Amino acid sequence: MTEATTTLNAPGLPSLQITWRRSRRARRLSLRVSRLDGRITLTLPQSFPLREAEAFLREREPWLRGVLASLPLPRAVEPGMLLPVEGVPLRLQPARLRQPKVEGDRLLVPQRGAPGRAARAFLQLRARDRLAERVAHHAARLGRYPGRLTLRDTRSRWGSCSAAGDLMFSWRLIMAPPEVLDYVAAHEVAHLEHMNHSPAFWGAVERLMPGYAAPRRWLRREGGTLHSYRFDP
Repeated sequence: MTEATTTLNAPGLPSLQITWRRSRRARRLSLRVSRLDGRITLTLPQSFPLREAEAFLREREPWLRGVLASLPLPRAVEPGMLLPVEGVPLRLQPARLRQPKVEGDRLLVPQRGAPGRAARAFLQLRARDRLAERVAHHAARLGRYPGRLTLRDTRSRWGSCSAAGDLMFSWRLIMAPPEVLDYVAAHEVAHLEHMNHSPAFWGAVERLMPGYAAPRRWLRREGGTLHSYRFDP
């Protein structure tokens, strides 16, 4: 698969950057917009004419701009704002302390340094604790032994399971309601038994977390908002 980028420009409107991917397996044009980060990807067959692909993009430009306009706007993490922690909005407030902590309806962070970075460090630590606990719980029920657990700020997926049993999760899950994080943990642990999305796999997810459909729907509907928070100054 080869990859390149191009830009769509229109008078008075922001430019659109599109990633082109040529694939031997593609049989037709495929245009996707990531609802996590707004990335636009056009996949086209190996020998598809570029001129026709450009015409297709121009035709679809109004649709692309409509989808991008519906995505959550970036939000800078700064003092006074409400930041969700395990689904609960907390007021971010600098205070005279060394380590961030939750106090009532506030997330207190040290006065020194960037508050966004302190909040992110707090969320990452809490995410690791919660995910490690839920992974251990679900794995014990399946009688499986997961490998290494890592956290990343992934845009394309909320979690993954490698063939070696290593699990990866987005730390931003800690901002979602607890049942959403629990669903993703159950989902990836189920892959320790079934490395696919077969009926047997979904049966394992159902055993681990009955009623998983509701948090799965939440993630599809609201997950993009978790990626709208910007923690760096």
